[in-house]
Amino acid sequence: MSASDPTPLSKIPNFDPRAVPVRAVDSHLPPVPADRLTAEAMRQRFLAPPVWQPEVRAEPRFVQRQPAFAAVLVPVVMRPEPTLLLTQRTTQLRNHSGQIAFPGGRVDAQDAGVTDAALREAEEEVGLARDQVEVLGTLPTYTTGTAFVITPVVGLVRPDFTLMPNPAEVAEAFEVPLRFLLDPSHHHRHAHEFEGVTREWFSMPWPGTHEGGQGGTERFIWGATAGMLRNLYRFMAA
Repeated sequence: MSASDPTPLSKIPNFDPRAVPVRAVDSHLPPVPADRLTAEAMRQRFLAPPVWQPEVRAEPRFVQRQPAFAAVLVPVVMRPEPTLLLTQRTTQLRNHSGQIAFPGGRVDAQDAGVTDAALREAEEEVGLARDQVEVLGTLPTYTTGTAFVITPVVGLVRPDFTLMPNPAEVAEAFEVPLRFLLDPSHHHRHAHEFEGVTREWFSMPWPGTHEGGQGGTERFIWGATAGMLRNLYRFMAA
């Protein structure tokens, strides 16, 4: 560990984000209408995007190192009620261990581009075959505090898949209703000071009190994943 990289990536975050108080909930914003969440409506939105602005583009930097380019798949499973496929990362991973994430990772030299990287990573991490995915397009890049420049690749997924999560990377794969994630009444705002820098972020705990989810296993969606979902909300609501 060099002086230019004082904080090991494996130690970030070194706080429990669940313990940071909620500062506000964006219940004043409208949810994305259900008729925009159909497969055809999403296709048309990516074919003719509205005028919009991403809300979250970059986190405060926690490490000084060269940016690493990455891609994630934002897999919308086209069930009667569309869901989003997410993963719980294993606790032994060096980067962002134990967190909830989209399938994805670094863009490798052999990848044809960010879309190819996202599809490859989804297949490697959870066994989602690329022929199950209809790629719609990409959202603006999101830069994490650990200097990953992530391109979210949005795709529609046929629901007849069988997943095979890689136990070295993925503790579990699960689905959350898309309408829940694109309803700002479930978007919680937080702020926390870390090494002299105030970091602000969203969280979207699932199940939430709005869904009567007491008694289930809470999925604490936060940080970069929640930030990219907030941008997806802005794109779909514009």
